[in-house]
Amino acid sequence: MCLAIPAKILKIEDNLAQVDMAGVRRQADVRMVNNVRVGEYVLIHAGFAIEKIGEKEAEETLKLLREMA
Repeated sequence: MCLAIPAKILKIEDNLAQVDMAGVRRQADVRMVNNVRVGEYVLIHAGFAIEKIGEKEAEETLKLLREMA
């Protein structure tokens, strides 16, 4: 089973973004997602942004992940 985690983009330099995943900051490659911008949410899997998602969907998913933990 694979799991992608919602993350908010904080900063983008070249193809790397600094993202916030539930309070944890990481770097993620954003090459696979077109037109990503600071402040948007993406799904992160294995260090890569794989899809843009809305803020509401991101918050709901993070809430479910916190409940499972």
